[in-house]
Amino acid sequence: MADQVTFVQGDLGNMSHLLDAVKQSRPAAIYHLGAMLSVASDLDPAAAMQANVNGTFNVLEAARLLDVPQVIFASSIGTYGADVDGDQFDDLTIQRPLSFYGSAKLFGEHSGNFYRRRYGLDFRSIRFPGVAGAGVRTPGAAQFHSWMVEESAKGRAYTVAAAEHTQVPIVYVKDAARGVLKLASAPVEDLRMFNYLISGVPPTPTAGELAELVRARVPGAAISFDPDPVRQQMLEKMIKPIDDRFARQEWGWAPEFDAAALIDDILLELTEHPGRYA
Repeated sequence: MADQVTFVQGDLGNMSHLLDAVKQSRPAAIYHLGAMLSVASDLDPAAAMQANVNGTFNVLEAARLLDVPQVIFASSIGTYGADVDGDQFDDLTIQRPLSFYGSAKLFGEHSGNFYRRRYGLDFRSIRFPGVAGAGVRTPGAAQFHSWMVEESAKGRAYTVAAAEHTQVPIVYVKDAARGVLKLASAPVEDLRMFNYLISGVPPTPTAGELAELVRARVPGAAISFDPDPVRQQMLEKMIKPIDDRFARQEWGWAPEFDAAALIDDILLELTEHPGRYA
């Protein structure tokens, strides 16, 4: 696949970089998946403003100026948080994020909605839960699931900065990619929400249950738990079960990987392509 892809390095916050890349490629759609994640964003809001807020605005403007008809945006369950009534999130739940990262993602959603109404841009987004997969390098509030598997596979001890009972909705990266493509190809007349929550692994495992699944597959896996009080409090306020009925009804979303299959596939990826994850 590498010979079918042109890689252009640039800064999302630099409009000239965006315009040059879009002019050169003339895409039918822009998949805007780049961002600083939650931990880094909250540690450096100024950098996150440049990458996640200005970067998203630049993508939308580049699409408008250069007649790109569609933008698909990676939003997040981080857009939810405070003052949530009920015991789950859905696409009608009030969005009051607790993090700068979530606030920036909410800006992206509302800005994209404006560009759809004002300029006719076919803007759609997915509010992802934690995305699990091999090769995660950037720390996020809920990235322990990926590292739990990869560090164990490499024979290294791993300490989870969350309590064993913590339930963080996750989706496997292959399901996430398939969901992006499925949403992009859905007939626009079938869509009502345009910004969609998706739930991944069914049912949502606790951190302790994930650890047990890893231990069953990796003999000697040394996984321990030492919750970070600040992060734990944020996770417990921010994370609830996801009702993704609108994504299922409007464009046929359905995950393929449960927790066991997710772990098995990450381990297979690490075995078959060790050089990628050294």
